[in-house]
Amino acid sequence: MTATQDNAYPTPYESGNHDQTATWAECIAFYERLAGHFPTVLRWAQIGVSDNGIPIHAGVVTADGEFDREALQRQRRPVFFNNNGIHPGEPEGIDACMALVRDFCTQPDRLAALGNTVFLFIPVYNVDGCLNRQTTSRPNQQGPESFGFRGNGRHLDLNRDFIKCDSLAAQVFNRFFTAWDPDVMVDTHTSNGADYACTMTLIPTQPDKLGAGLGQFLRERMLPAIYGGMDQRGWPTSPYVNCVAETPDDGIADFLDLPRFSTGYAALHHTIGFMPETHMLKPYADRVASMRTLVEVVLDFTVARAAQIQELRREAKAGAARQVHWPLLWKSDLGRPASLRFKGYRAVRTPSSLGTYQRLSYDRNQPWEKDIPYFDRYLEDASATAPKAYLIPQAWREVIERLQWNGVTLERLTQDQVFHSARVYRIQSVVSRAGPYEGHMFHDEVVLVTRAETVHARAGDVRVSLDQPKARYVVETLEPEAHDSFFRWGFFNSVLEKKAGFSDYVFEDTAHQMLEDEPLLKAGFEQWKQDNPDKLSDPQAVLGYIFAHGQRHAEPEWRRYPVAGLN
Repeated sequence: MTATQDNAYPTPYESGNHDQTATWAECIAFYERLAGHFPTVLRWAQIGVSDNGIPIHAGVVTADGEFDREALQRQRRPVFFNNNGIHPGEPEGIDACMALVRDFCTQPDRLAALGNTVFLFIPVYNVDGCLNRQTTSRPNQQGPESFGFRGNGRHLDLNRDFIKCDSLAAQVFNRFFTAWDPDVMVDTHTSNGADYACTMTLIPTQPDKLGAGLGQFLRERMLPAIYGGMDQRGWPTSPYVNCVAETPDDGIADFLDLPRFSTGYAALHHTIGFMPETHMLKPYADRVASMRTLVEVVLDFTVARAAQIQELRREAKAGAARQVHWPLLWKSDLGRPASLRFKGYRAVRTPSSLGTYQRLSYDRNQPWEKDIPYFDRYLEDASATAPKAYLIPQAWREVIERLQWNGVTLERLTQDQVFHSARVYRIQSVVSRAGPYEGHMFHDEVVLVTRAETVHARAGDVRVSLDQPKARYVVETLEPEAHDSFFRWGFFNSVLEKKAGFSDYVFEDTAHQMLEDEPLLKAGFEQWKQDNPDKLSDPQAVLGYIFAHGQRHAEPEWRRYPVAGLN
């Protein structure tokens, strides 16, 4: 870049003291100016609005000036996607992306290095939070001088919203991501947690969970190249410091990127995802520089190995259409740690002046370097044999529309049909977390009973075949036991409520008759009495058991998961 060009398009970060980040208005104006001056390099457009009605934008950079998505996809062009500002209080990616896109526009050699790869980016995803600008919302972070807020206009954390899509932003993202189908994604963040030497840490899509050839390629080829490239460029990088105990001394474990998070969501589409996390206590200038370096290192690798990544993704999609065994839950393999060379600081514990506990601090004057356990493997903790298709009653339109946003092929029944021996789940029990979680009462534990039942479907109900590339998204959202299923997020909560009730003084006689008429109910009730002697003095508990477990007043829909499996 020439000095004239550099001075002509400085970012707000570069114009200031390197401790300032661009406001939303400055960021949008910057890209609008670039797009106007470099129309053959940058295509810039609004892709939706936030819950507060603020425009959400995206940009496309190509070396040959082709921006039409359908044309690019016909040419099978690789797509690299950089998402920024999901947490606007972690704005390094916002500033780094601005400088990188500027350099694409003003440096012909840098642009040419893209080859036929498409550089796709969202400059600020959480635009509501970016406008909520302050200096104190991240109490443990050093700089910049002011920044945005984690929550959006509905006080939602957008990095927990990719599956449930409560926010308009997530709905926009689902459709945008699906339309472009990126091969590699980098979603930029800043970490909280322990203190240690390196500025950059990295959360990749967990390779075991990503699975198939993609997971092996990520672990054996891509991650070593990224860590090596960061070392060579002066920004040694560690896996994300997810401590297995209180400090890194005892080891760290891979972060389980569930589909609620960006990289876990990307995995449902067989996209390799990265979540770089700069360290909160490092100078902002270092965090921005290391973030840009990380994005460029991953981009350069993607450009060089694009054909192999694309082929592995095609194989993964084809394999998903044929897959029968589906992992639903994962757990860290604590019995097979790797060894990681780590640079940390001595953990010091001293009496707190605020309470009677020992406070933890890290002494940067006592650095250490040693091998620590690194638990980088995950095991299946639960799985399911998937049916050939799922049947979704049309009444559950919120579920159906999310499948549509993610490119799932659906078939609307044109007439009423009866399906014999359909797989139906009965919800035996659920345990929900104590308080609200991102606007929902999340179900942490689900116990199911599987039955073969006859299901009567109506014209307009939806059949979802698993013989399609989007099968993974379908299974991990519709199987109730999966980590981030629609059931766990409460989309089907109404089936957990019994709609009819009883009056004690009337139902007492009915209960006696039910016990005489239903031997299974009587046997269950006798066992219940033995197990719950403390409840026998409570008429609501006694009669409630008989009412809930008897057949006379049974409600077939109660605790019946509405989505059935078809074979």
